[in-house]
Amino acid sequence: MNRRLRPHQPMRPAWLCRNCAAPWPCAPAQLHLATEFYGHSIALAFYLAATMQDAIHDLYSLGVHPDPRALHARFLGWLSLTRRPHRYDVRPPPAG
Repeated sequence: MNRRLRPHQPMRPAWLCRNCAAPWPCAPAQLHLATEFYGHSIALAFYLAATMQDAIHDLYSLGVHPDPRALHARFLGWLSLTRRPHRYDVRPPPAG
């Protein structure tokens, strides 16, 4: 059986995953985004900040008053986990 994988995309205006119904970006969506934007972490941060703004607007239009800290954690809080170490990040400190 050839089963096509459904992408983990947001279902607006509720901002739940179309595939797994978890709050978007769900873990599979985060993995996909980190892979898609590999090496371009600033672009990923801008994209997610813009989507967070869309989510805030959509949620308010539904009459929901979202918690800004929770939305920040959900949309942007996981980004530090995707950051690649730079050469200077892995060197030992200078002796002395």
